[in-house]
Amino acid sequence: MKTIDLRSDTVTKPTPAMRQAMASAPVGDDVYGEDPTVNRLEEMSANLLGKEAGLFLPSGTMGNLAAILTHCGRGDEIILGDMAHTFLFEVGGIAALGGIHPHTIPNQSDGTLRLDDIKNAIRAENDHYPPTRLVTLENTHNRCGGAPLSVEYTHQVGDLAQSEGLKLHLDGARLFNAAVALDVEPAALAGPVDSVTFCLSKGLGAPVGSVLCGSGDFIKRARRTRKMLGGGMRQAGIIAAAGIVALETILPRLGEDHTRAQLLAQRLAEIPRLQLEPGTPATNMVYCTLSDDDPLNAPQVAEKLRQYGVLVSATAQRRFRLVLHYWVEDSHIEKVAQAFQNVLGSR
Repeated sequence: MKTIDLRSDTVTKPTPAMRQAMASAPVGDDVYGEDPTVNRLEEMSANLLGKEAGLFLPSGTMGNLAAILTHCGRGDEIILGDMAHTFLFEVGGIAALGGIHPHTIPNQSDGTLRLDDIKNAIRAENDHYPPTRLVTLENTHNRCGGAPLSVEYTHQVGDLAQSEGLKLHLDGARLFNAAVALDVEPAALAGPVDSVTFCLSKGLGAPVGSVLCGSGDFIKRARRTRKMLGGGMRQAGIIAAAGIVALETILPRLGEDHTRAQLLAQRLAEIPRLQLEPGTPATNMVYCTLSDDDPLNAPQVAEKLRQYGVLVSATAQRRFRLVLHYWVEDSHIEKVAQAFQNVLGSR
């Protein structure tokens, strides 16, 4: 029985074209700046996002950490959402490794932070307070249904940060999904920010890696931070080659994942014991919940679905996340819906 894995788009495997590119990639020592494949990926990434330079890193977590450590010093404070990936799922690295204080404010259901909340969180100059240095956003917003943040909203936050003398970092792990959903260029979404990361190993399907982009001076300093964190890879062109193929071949078809997410949501809506969350799917993620009085909880349902060859994430006791990606086919949609019906029943 073939397994249909919807737990995350991180489960994607490299395509045959990626494997071929990895096998034949020209390489050099990237710490010396001599890996031509890494250099090409960094240049492509910076151009896509309208920035001066890029930096290839092993993971999005390291990308966000390197960015924040480069923007901030020990004892500084950053403002971010209480549902932000950096706050929830990155092992407290900014505090543990950087001595940086997170000041969380509520994420709205669409992933945004209220402008007034951001402004009110900015510390006044006072010896008792940590100085506010940075605001961070997340686009698309994972825990808020995969919602995309608009160009207009990002500009509003950028204008506020600039007026207060702050920097703005964007965790754009799935930024290209946001660009597809909003029908805008990725550079438009990254335009107002001082730094931005995106992941190659999620919806883009590469086996490993993320890229951090920003000004030339910022990336020069971030390169030192990367080295400090142990992210200075040597002949890294072998994996960067897959990232290049991802940008060239997978990025243009991301909309297919969004379409399949819509089709899956329509089928799941027919199951009485499931409720789709408002606005889902905004991109490639379908969020749904079990009724409060349901005799099963989400982990139990997820375990039963496994028996039908369907893997999903139970993100809470009654909440599911299903993520569409390159390796999910049209024929899988009905199989997933039928598995839910087998476990939960249908009308």
